[in-house]
Amino acid sequence: MKGEAFAYASYSLFGTQADSTAHAAVGRLFATTAQTELNEHLHEAATLAGVVGTNAANLRQAIKGETYEHQVMYRGFATLARQDGDTKAAELFTEIAADEGRHRDAFRSALGVVTSGHGAIPAPPKANTVAVPAGPAKVRAARTKTNLDTAMHGEALAYAKYMLFAAQAKQSGNSALARLWEGTAAVELHEHFAGEAVLAGRVGTTQENLNKAITGERSEATTVYPGFAKQATAVGDTAAAAFFRNTATDEARHAAAFQAALNQLR
Repeated sequence: MKGEAFAYASYSLFGTQADSTAHAAVGRLFATTAQTELNEHLHEAATLAGVVGTNAANLRQAIKGETYEHQVMYRGFATLARQDGDTKAAELFTEIAADEGRHRDAFRSALGVVTSGHGAIPAPPKANTVAVPAGPAKVRAARTKTNLDTAMHGEALAYAKYMLFAAQAKQSGNSALARLWEGTAAVELHEHFAGEAVLAGRVGTTQENLNKAITGERSEATTVYPGFAKQATAVGDTAAAAFFRNTATDEARHAAAFQAALNQLR
């Protein structure tokens, strides 16, 4: 799931970059592939894994994740970035740690409302959308780059899960909780992931972005998903094995489409 969420978030940025440089066809390709990664692959994986539960269970799951990011992960990343001289990354990690603490507190309040039946769900946070232009990494240390990659994968997954939780809240008739999930998801993607992507130099030229996508899709098509399918088959999980095989086929098609788009730009 984490890889699919990261692909969705990255391809969304790549599509915006392609559109800004008059490569509309490439922009559309990235946009449609991003939707496949999120709305087909990730959703199917989430269903198989039983990620979505009751509103209360979803809130408890989110509280656990936000607490870890607030108290441990981002504070630790900030300390290491300062040690390595990556001041901008340290500042961003510190800022996000504080945000995650606020998210945790809002989810705790919402859980109290859901379990007691009394009170009001907190208002959703507003995302300060960060633009992500093409450009090199803004950090020097390999450790900071690794931590940015870890953080981006986490933020992308949080976005995807919170949108699933929002759908569950809507289905249960709790529109206020759905709005809280959606608002928090927007912060995770458009503010946190995007801010980290700027520092990591995640977005390059259209050609560079296509090459990144081709490499990732080929790896998933030939190694990652076939390996997962083999493991699932070995333990008798036929549904998961079929999902992994089908997804590998999809990723091979994505790689071919990206390669064709790259060839047209040469």
